[in-house]
Amino acid sequence: MKIGSIKTHAASIPFEVPRVTAHEPMRAASVILVEVRTEDGITGYGQIHGAPMKDICEWVTRLGEIVRGMDALAHLEVWERLFSLTSPRPGGIEGRDGLPPPLPRAARPQIMAAVAGIDIALWDIKGKAAGLPVYRLLGGANRPVLAYATGGYYRSDGKPDTFAEEHASFVAAGYRAVKLKVGAQTIPEDVERVRLTREAIGKETLLLLDLTAAYGIDDCIAFARGVEPCDIFWLEEPLHWYLQPADFQRLAAATPIPLAHCERELTRFTVRDFIASGAVRYVQFDSTRHAGFTESLRIATLAEQFGVRIAPHQVPELHAHLCAAFPGASFGVESNGVPDPLWAGMYAQRAQITGGFVHLNEAPGFGVEFDWKFLDRHRV
Repeated sequence: MKIGSIKTHAASIPFEVPRVTAHEPMRAASVILVEVRTEDGITGYGQIHGAPMKDICEWVTRLGEIVRGMDALAHLEVWERLFSLTSPRPGGIEGRDGLPPPLPRAARPQIMAAVAGIDIALWDIKGKAAGLPVYRLLGGANRPVLAYATGGYYRSDGKPDTFAEEHASFVAAGYRAVKLKVGAQTIPEDVERVRLTREAIGKETLLLLDLTAAYGIDDCIAFARGVEPCDIFWLEEPLHWYLQPADFQRLAAATPIPLAHCERELTRFTVRDFIASGAVRYVQFDSTRHAGFTESLRIATLAEQFGVRIAPHQVPELHAHLCAAFPGASFGVESNGVPDPLWAGMYAQRAQITGGFVHLNEAPGFGVEFDWKFLDRHRV
């Protein structure tokens, strides 16, 4: 079963009001679908969430030519060939092995996103070829996977911020865990933001905080101590982007609130160091941003050995397959409490989220089908 062709479909829908975090405003919901078709007619789809979209699509095209003709079921061989191009190799600059020279360092995030899309599509093909959902290929059972609802984005339109009421509505919809964006205001202001949210959702609901890498160590310790009375489940991406496992160890020693991290890491190798440090209790690696489902599977296996739980970032209809295969080492998956317009309309079939859980289906592969008329209206 050989890889015959690879192409991309990019779509985007602007938000009516930008979703603002402590780092930046998100102005649109966007996705790149990677379509991989085998020579005998099986088609798999992968998702990419990254930017710039044009650059990533170009990388998918270039990498697709490199793996065309390879065995579509040999996902490890495909992954390793593409990953090998990101580093120098003997004779590589001269192309003695018939492969391109080492790929540019400056484009690594986009290259790893392109690898992700191709890899996820191959897993979709693998499931369809076997007639099984991916979670069953991995030995998982069809049981509900916990989902938490994310909201509380800062407003940029001058209207009153209704974050507390918004999170109360998530609880009313059946979610048992909710996540609030913080880090864009002063520490006292954000501590009050957390207090009001806890008051609105009650004592039984898990409250997760996403700091979007807003703090240095001292400020983060001060913030953590301010919100500790609110019974916080985790602090996500608590420290500035350049701080490393040793810094997370200092933070973990200063607060009893568990730390969650790693959604922006490129590979298992840096995630490994966070896990081995003992500082991070929840790993949020996103297979649609970097390196794909193959790398997520490796990370989940490592996390299980260290007693760390996986909580993949976004795309619950895909990442729930991973959690279902690691029931003892997963917390659950992320869902937008208020669905974005692209996610709400792009599927003809997908796993359903009801009662705060993802309910996987028995369709082969990742169990998704797309509404191509909807996607065609929003192509970019």
